[in-house]
Order: sequence, then structure tokens, then C-alpha cells
Amino acid sequence: MTHVRTVLGDVRSGDLGVCDAHDHLFLRSPRLPGQELDDVCAARAELEAFRAAGGAAVVQWTPHGMGRRAAELPALSRATGVRIVCATGLHQAAHYDPESLGRLRGGRLAGLFVAELTEGIGTTGVRAGLIKVAGGFHGLDAHARWTMTAAAEAHHATGAPIAVHLELGTGALDVLDLLCGELGVPGERVILGHLNRSPDPVVHRQAAASGCWLAFDGPSRTHHATDWRMPEAVRALAEAGFGDRLLLGGDTVVAGARSVDGGPGLPYLLRRVRQRLTEAVGRELVDLMLGEHPGRAFGVAWA
Repeated sequence: MTHVRTVLGDVRSGDLGVCDAHDHLFLRSPRLPGQELDDVCAARAELEAFRAAGGAAVVQWTPHGMGRRAAELPALSRATGVRIVCATGLHQAAHYDPESLGRLRGGRLAGLFVAELTEGIGTTGVRAGLIKVAGGFHGLDAHARWTMTAAAEAHHATGAPIAVHLELGTGALDVLDLLCGELGVPGERVILGHLNRSPDPVVHRQAAASGCWLAFDGPSRTHHATDWRMPEAVRALAEAGFGDRLLLGGDTVVAGARSVDGGPGLPYLLRRVRQRLTEAVGRELVDLMLGEHPGRAFGVAWA
């Protein structure tokens, strides 16, 4: 039996409910000055709107050092009735100041990931339920290889899934060559994010053949090929026999993208994306992508 590790404790994978498999309630980055997600009241309003639309769980992919505000998450989950999964891990180097990265390089990064998965994040008592790392544009730099190597080590110690930001949707096969090929992570323990940003059906099928999960996320990102090309990409994968490897997410990364600030926000995934995708592939598959699949993707037989 597997469980998803939420901020309020472990939940049976089959009980997770309708889930946004990739989003952010809190996020800070020097690459996004003035657009931080750091408002607790706004986060609560987003969760309440998501709950009202039929949502039951949100997986926050905000990793270590990017303002994930783990201490706030249990109260938000209790107040709104939405299960929240928190991440450990590390993003691209550009999202951190050199001093912070220097301190992490001086220690054992995998040990940090394992501690946040098993003991808790700082003094919050909140345990992470996944490891978030990131690739580069059509390749992997030294930073990506360092973080993914640490993520693989932490996975082998805990069983935790590894979620990967693909820069503009590229580099999926390089990521799989490293994680699954060189580092021995089973394909079904890897979740590739942003496949919709590079809608190459050949690469999608090759990636899916590894057994990994493919996340189609990001209707908040107006400058990417998301909503209008996503249904055809999902249909193509389903017709190729990979319909059981698919996830959906919103990936709200800036304040203006929240529904409470006039953007699509968390509820848009259920209010509009679900409806459009149902027209393309049918309600049964969409219900699985939002319901059963996230529980399987993030579920772990935790020690």
C-alpha cells in the first residue's frame, strides 16, 4: 500500500481526491521580482476557490530556498479542507543567490532532501512528499546534474518521487538518460513537468515509454503553447497506449496569475481545462488524470 505524504500526514493514495498535480501557493525568485507569491490570505482564497470547484488536493512544487512557507501550509490545509503536498529539492541556479548555493555545495545535498522528506522542513514538522529538480534548455548543466544526482540518492533512500521542471518543455530525454539510465531511478518514480510547452509527439512517446509520468501543466502561462495544444497532445499519447501516465496541473507562479488577482489560478484547471480536455479524450480519462493518477504518481511505500 502506498501513501501520499501531505503536510498533515500520510494519506492513502486512493484517497487523495481530485488533485492539481503541479502548482504553487508560495514562491519567491530573483527572476520574478515584484511578482512573489507570499500572501497567506490570497493563498487561502485560492484554495477555497479550488475547493469550491471540486478540488481536493494540491501538490506544491516550490523547492528549498524559494519561499515555500512550509510552516503556513498545515493551517491552510485545515482551514480549507484541501490536502497539500510540499516539496523539497532545488531549482535552477538562477533562482538562488550565489551565497546560498555555496552553502549548499559545502554540505551534503541529498542529506538535506532526505531530512526534509523524513524528519521535516526546518523546525516546522512539515515533511515533504516529493523532490523537485530542474533541467536546462535542451540539456543539463553541471548544476542540474548535481541536483539530480542528489535527488536520485534521496529517492533511493526514501522512495520519494522526483518531479522535474523541463525548461520550456525541453530536455526530457536527457533527464531520463541521467535519472533512469545513469542513476537507476525507476521510470515510474519520475514526473516530467511542462511537456505541453514543447508539444513534440515523438519525444512525448519516447519519454512515456520509460514508464515516467508526463505532466501537462501551466494554463497560467499565457506565452506558452498550453491550453490550445494540450488536448491534441494528450489524445495522441492516449491513442499510443500511454493514457495511464498523464497528470494535469496549473503551475501558478506569479501573483497576477492567481484567480483572486484576476488570473486563471487554481480553479481554472477544473473550471475550464477539464471541460476542454473532456471534449478531446472523454470524461473517463480526464477523471483518472485528476483523480487516480496523482495518487499513484506521488504515492510511496514510506518506511
